[in-house]
Amino acid sequence: MLGPVPPVGRRSDDSITAPDGSEVRLLLDGAHGATRCSMVEVSIAAGAVSRPVRHRTVEEVWYVVEGAGQVWRGPPDTTADVSPVAVAPGDALVIPSGWAFQFQAGPESALRFICVTMPPWPGMDEAAGVAVGGLGPATLAPP
Repeated sequence: MLGPVPPVGRRSDDSITAPDGSEVRLLLDGAHGATRCSMVEVSIAAGAVSRPVRHRTVEEVWYVVEGAGQVWRGPPDTTADVSPVAVAPGDALVIPSGWAFQFQAGPESALRFICVTMPPWPGMDEAAGVAVGGLGPATLAPP
C-alpha cells in the first residue's frame, strides 16, 4: 500500500542568511516528502557579492529566474584559474560537490535563482569559507 500523498511545498515567508551571505527561502525539503534533494530560492541585492564558500558533500543545480550577474566556480584544485560566467534568467548551472563558488548580482537588479541541493541540505556546517573567490571581495556578511 502506498503512503500518504506528499504535501505541496510553498515558498516560505521566513528567510535565513546562508553561509555565503545570501538570503534563502525554503521551497521543498523532507517535510514535503523530498528524500533525495531540497529546494530553495536564493537572492542577493543589486551589486552584491557573496562570500566565497565550498560545499563539503552536496551538489547544487541553480536555475536563474530574475536579474543578471556572474558566477565563479573553482574546482577542488585551488591552483586552477577559472573565469566567472555571466548568468541571466533561463540559465542553469551546476556547483559540483567540493567546488568553491561565489556569485554577484549585476548593478541594475537583484539576482534570484532556484537551487536544488542533492542530497538534501544537511545544515550550515556544510559550507566552508574559502580565502579567495573569483569575483573579488564579498559585500555580504556571514550569518
